[in-house]
Amino acid sequence: MNATDRTPADLLSSALAADPGRPLVTFYDDATGERVELSVATFANWVAKTANLLQDELSVEAGDRVTLLLPAHWQTAVWLLACASVGVVADVGGDPAAADVVVSGPEPEQLEAARACSGPRVALALRPLGGRFPQPPEGFADYAVEVPGQGDRFVPYAPVDPEEPALIVAGREFSGAEVVERARAEAPDHGLTGPGSRILSGLPYDTWEGLNAGLYAPLATGGSVVLCRHLDRLDADGLDKRVESERVTVIAR
Repeated sequence: MNATDRTPADLLSSALAADPGRPLVTFYDDATGERVELSVATFANWVAKTANLLQDELSVEAGDRVTLLLPAHWQTAVWLLACASVGVVADVGGDPAAADVVVSGPEPEQLEAARACSGPRVALALRPLGGRFPQPPEGFADYAVEVPGQGDRFVPYAPVDPEEPALIVAGREFSGAEVVERARAEAPDHGLTGPGSRILSGLPYDTWEGLNAGLYAPLATGGSVVLCRHLDRLDADGLDKRVESERVTVIAR
């Protein structure tokens, strides 16, 4: 990655320029058997479409707050980088009533909490391959319906200031520059030593540690992540086989 990268979006741009075809996020859901592998280019395309949705359809502006009521999932990672691309604050698990936009998973309790947001509400079905809801929740836009038609390239209306707030998780606020700096500094603690490092993470996304192991540190070091939801349902033998088949170099759980 480039030393001049100051925001998470910069990190993604550098990864795209360096090797667009390499895997970046491989996602498993051990409750459903789902496996999805996203190259840097595919992930970046999802990020661009989601950023265009935020900027053009949902009319967010730099400094607005987007509350994410989502689990550790590849689509959550997309939303985190889309928020960074636009320059809005990604508030992970935050108060929907204080948000300009809320993005909810499909669970009834998440959707009910999300209704406290007076601004736009987006729901994710979190179905395999980014599938739609059979019936969209009332009062919510279905992400899988809205995002495909968005542009494949994204340019923010105004340059993103790396010193402005970019992320809130577990009550702690980070600027974009802080996210990048901490991701780089703490990557060795996760065993991420540079390109080729591959971390398997079963940590939730509701803490900095989970976000860093499951997204930011691999991105900052040119590595990749095997992001596992419901990893507790996988027995020791299954985990060993996954580590071998995915060429994992370090585990965070």
